[in-house]
Amino acid sequence: MLWLNRLSSFISRYKGLPTMIAVALIALNFILQFFNFGWLSTSNLFLHLGIIVGLVGLLLAEALG
Repeated sequence: MLWLNRLSSFISRYKGLPTMIAVALIALNFILQFFNFGWLSTSNLFLHLGIIVGLVGLLLAEALG
């Protein structure tokens, strides 16, 4: 439970960080679409990770106040 307390205090201090990480992941996915990196380009991995990180970050920031 110590890591959960540390994580919640970190996210409450930097509320916009998960959203900025999500925007960076989505932008990285957009850039990777121009280059052929195999399954990274076809699976849109960073797009999906960015959406998940962004939504979870917004929910945690709202819940932590």
